[in-house]
Amino acid sequence: MTKSKNIESDNSRRGFLRQSGLAVAGVGLVAAVGAPADAAKRRRVARGGAQGDVGVMQGALALEHEGIAAYKIAGASGLLTPDVLKVALVFLGHHEGHREALASLIMKAGGNPVEPKTDAEYIKELDLGALKTQGDVVTLATRLEQGAANAYVGQIAAISDNSTAKLFAQLATDEAVHWAVLNGALGNAVPTPTFLFG
Repeated sequence: MTKSKNIESDNSRRGFLRQSGLAVAGVGLVAAVGAPADAAKRRRVARGGAQGDVGVMQGALALEHEGIAAYKIAGASGLLTPDVLKVALVFLGHHEGHREALASLIMKAGGNPVEPKTDAEYIKELDLGALKTQGDVVTLATRLEQGAANAYVGQIAAISDNSTAKLFAQLATDEAVHWAVLNGALGNAVPTPTFLFG
C-alpha cells in the first residue's frame, strides 16, 4: 500500500468520533481550567452525559464493524496460512464480543446501534483489493489495531459513565494486545517511546 493510503486508513480509525459529531478537548486546555477531576467533570457535562456517551459508543461500534469486516474479508481471501488464520479468527471473535457489548449499552441507553456497512464499502474504504500477500494482510491489521487502540484511549475522558469508561479501557487494552502480537509477527522492533498509545 502507498503511504497516503496508510495515512487514510489510520485517520479513518482514529477519527471515528468525527462520524458521531464529537471532539475531544486538548489536554492543555483541561489543565488551564482547573484540577483534572473538575475538568473531566466539566467535559462530561458539556458533552451531554449519557447522550454524549451514546454518540461516542456509536463511533466505537462503527470501528468494531470495520474491524470485523476486515478480519472476515481478509480471512476468506486465501492469503493466510492456517496458523495465521487461527490467530485472525481469535481476534475476530474479540471484535465480535466488543460489538455485542457496545450494541447492548447503546440499546440500554435508548439508542439504535449503528449498522455495519456492506462488504463492498469496506473493501473500497480499506483498499482490501490491494492485499496480495499474507504480509499485506498482517500489515493492514497491525495498522488498524493501532488506530483502534489510539481511538479508544483518546476517548476515555469523554465518557460520563464510569462503567462505560472502563469498557473503553478494556477495548483499548484488547486492541493493544492485538497490535503487539501482529507487530511481533511482522518482526518489527519494540517501539522505544514510553507511551505507545493515545
